[in-house]
Amino acid sequence: MSLAMSDQKKEPGIVLTEEQKRRRRARSIAIALSLGVLVLLVYVVTIVKLGPGVLIRPL
Repeated sequence: MSLAMSDQKKEPGIVLTEEQKRRRRARSIAIALSLGVLVLLVYVVTIVKLGPGVLIRPL
């Protein structure tokens, strides 16, 4: 005899406070901005190392 998922009592799990939610969001935004800056830095360094001649090429 097996119980269906809907028959089982659901536990609320971890419930975050509003302060914890705000801090998590701020952390997520900071990580996203850091990742964006890293990607931009790698792009700029690559273009600088390749030189301006990479843009002048036959299509």
